Amino acid sequence: MSDDQLTFQDPVTRFPDITPPEQDQPEPGLDADLVPQTDRGEDSYRGTGRLEGRRALITGADSGIGAAVAIAFAREGADVALSYLPAEEEDAQHIRRVIEESGRTALLLPGDLSDPGHCTQVVEDAASGLGGLDAVVNNAGRQIAIERIEDLEDDQWAHTYDVNIRAIYRISRAALRHLAPGSTIVNTTSIQAYNPSAHLLDYASTKAAINNFTKGLGQQLAPRGIRVNAVAPGPIWTPLQVSDGQPKDALPEFGKSTPLGRAGQPTELAPAYVFLTSAESSYVIGETLNVNGGTPSP
Repeated sequence: MSDDQLTFQDPVTRFPDITPPEQDQPEPGLDADLVPQTDRGEDSYRGTGRLEGRRALITGADSGIGAAVAIAFAREGADVALSYLPAEEEDAQHIRRVIEESGRTALLLPGDLSDPGHCTQVVEDAASGLGGLDAVVNNAGRQIAIERIEDLEDDQWAHTYDVNIRAIYRISRAALRHLAPGSTIVNTTSIQAYNPSAHLLDYASTKAAINNFTKGLGQQLAPRGIRVNAVAPGPIWTPLQVSDGQPKDALPEFGKSTPLGRAGQPTELAPAYVFLTSAESSYVIGETLNVNGGTPSP
């Protein structure tokens, strides 16, 4: 393949236009059991040293977007602490191997971020295990589709908020004792923050809250030299979708309504997180970078 072919790639066809079969996994779901498999960058992401020497904590780092970000950070020269649920150990071990084969440290930190105590502990364990902390990616999320508000129970509403927004607040607060000027926090929001699906009331509203929190915290921490930004994915093929994140009959058409006509792959999100963590984005604060296949958003 020529250099021109490697450089100029049609985004419509660069990754496959998938038609996932109807399938179901128990929450939280595993990449290992997903059909079709995702591209998290194991073979496709090539680093250029943009995060050399960084020490990053990434939540939800075992699979999907978080796994792709962990691989990209390692390929860019960072050591990475992986936060994930104990049920996701199989996926986490795979990502650990990929990171170590890239010549970087992978620190495994299983636990439940809906537990306030664990949010504090995972930060301390990451800083201790990596010899410091200068990058945080708040990516862990919970998404359960419920068609009618009458069936949306208080427990689910509270659990979704605990994982999706309260954990971001708790982890960011705990991390500040370790973050020196030049450090970064990158949060994961969603196209759902702007264009909420009717069956994702709790999830979508947490994503809108993350946008607002990012802008407010970005202003507060900017004078301290700590930058806070966010990435807003569109429809990305991950285990979140098959572990009750979408109605089962909607899976075959997942992502096909985007202008590109296909769902995104996790590795397509990774460069956005790398950019917002790298010094190249030194004048970018409180921004939400939309990576959604062309869907118009604010």
